[in-house]
Amino acid sequence: MTSRDVSVVPHPRQWWTVLPFLVAVTAVAGLGGLAAAGSQATYRALELPPYAPPSWLFGPVWSVLYVMIGVAGWLLWRAGGWDRVMWLWTAQLLLNLAWTPLFFAADLYTAALVEVLVLAAAVAPLIAWSWRRSRLAAWLLVPYLAWVCFATALNAGIVVLN
Repeated sequence: MTSRDVSVVPHPRQWWTVLPFLVAVTAVAGLGGLAAAGSQATYRALELPPYAPPSWLFGPVWSVLYVMIGVAGWLLWRAGGWDRVMWLWTAQLLLNLAWTPLFFAADLYTAALVEVLVLAAAVAPLIAWSWRRSRLAAWLLVPYLAWVCFATALNAGIVVLN
């Protein structure tokens, strides 16, 4: 932790202020889960690129990422209040939510590819803006961007093969 991050460490009695951020990411995960009913069967039925991971891996990876996204949002809010950084955090969360119904519920793989590109284009500046406010929050978002970029490549491979 750098001296820049000291200001984002909450007072122990205020730890509960992280809850709305965790609720937000849990809601996105839950709604995505509803939209992805039958996703394992859909995923297995697709022609997949050779770098496609097994379907069971997505749940654990997204669970960890959602916690990191929630904590990052909380740290950013604690460090600077509600401003353009938080609006971008909210926008990327809504973009995250939009991908699953496009891909799994509607089978719109090309639209999902465009959408995930927009998501990556939102997360990258969020990390840059976060860096100025909380390096810890920025680092928490880096694995998310990496996974979204991987998901973009996977989505592109699926578009090409299907």
